[in-house]
Amino acid sequence: MAATFLSRAAAAASLRGARSHHRLLSSSLDSLPKETLHLPLLLLLPTTTAAATLLAGRVGWARAGFGCVGPFGFAARCNATSSTSAVSAAVGVASALPRTEPMVSAEWLHANLRDPDVKVLDASWYMPAEQRNAVQEYQVAHIPGAVFFDVDGISDRTSSLPHMLPSEKAFSAAVSSLGIYNKDGIVVYDGKGLFSAARVWWMFRVFGHDKVWVLDGGLPQWRASGYDVESSASSDAILKASAAREAVEKVYQGELVGPSTFEAKLQPHLIWNLDQVKENIDAKTHQLIDARSKPRFDGAVPEPRKGIRSGHVPGSKCVPFPQVETCTCLLSLYYCLAHELWIVRFPC
Repeated sequence: MAATFLSRAAAAASLRGARSHHRLLSSSLDSLPKETLHLPLLLLLPTTTAAATLLAGRVGWARAGFGCVGPFGFAARCNATSSTSAVSAAVGVASALPRTEPMVSAEWLHANLRDPDVKVLDASWYMPAEQRNAVQEYQVAHIPGAVFFDVDGISDRTSSLPHMLPSEKAFSAAVSSLGIYNKDGIVVYDGKGLFSAARVWWMFRVFGHDKVWVLDGGLPQWRASGYDVESSASSDAILKASAAREAVEKVYQGELVGPSTFEAKLQPHLIWNLDQVKENIDAKTHQLIDARSKPRFDGAVPEPRKGIRSGHVPGSKCVPFPQVETCTCLLSLYYCLAHELWIVRFPC
């Protein structure tokens, strides 16, 4: 299944734009054209007049997802409501949250942490060069009640590539092992603030679960807000994380797994496969955006994973996710892309 872990960068770039001190971009999933599709690794922008529509503040180019321009289809109509402030005001169960919000604040999560229908996932993952162990860090400190989501373990076992999407059955088995139900609202965070959590948020969206949000600022913001953390070197949460990995293994080995509490349903319009990307190189119906750093995009530095060539997909353009901080920045970048006014230094 076509989806690499690098989607976390593009997702993080998108979700950065939905922070509380900037305007929210709200989604319009059903009204958007079905032909507007997106690749997890690279944001795809249709090369049409939608840029003008987007800049005018109307419904724009994307297909699927929430709140801001992004790799999985963030719609483009601005309003004056700040994302986390609106969510913070919506103190109640997760099902009452507006579907146009991609993030929740630390304040909201703290107020709703004991709600049985709100599940919290620690989705921390780090690049090899960082030499950080996500599981160990989870054991030392995590948000109370959070369960560890193993990005490495919940992946396709039939591919030699890392972090490819698992099958529907494998994802269902893994998420069920984590104690999650389809009725649950899910809040995902990571140890860096906004990095790998975006990947897991997107995975749930791809498998048909729209009641999922990223914690704005992640664990660092939670701690900065003065809220408690807990440790669990041998807790039930760690056992659940191990059970999720084992469930994925069993599915791919054809073995029976336990009862399912979560049913995944793949949303194929949220991903592109390799053939579609190849066809687009010549067709040029969509603009591919690479969210990695400029040196990696240019092939000036080696990829952090062994065996992966440097460089980029022909025709793609570089928008490094750390440099996309606001919705205004995203709109400016989109304008540059749509009008071929591309510059290396970003306007924000």
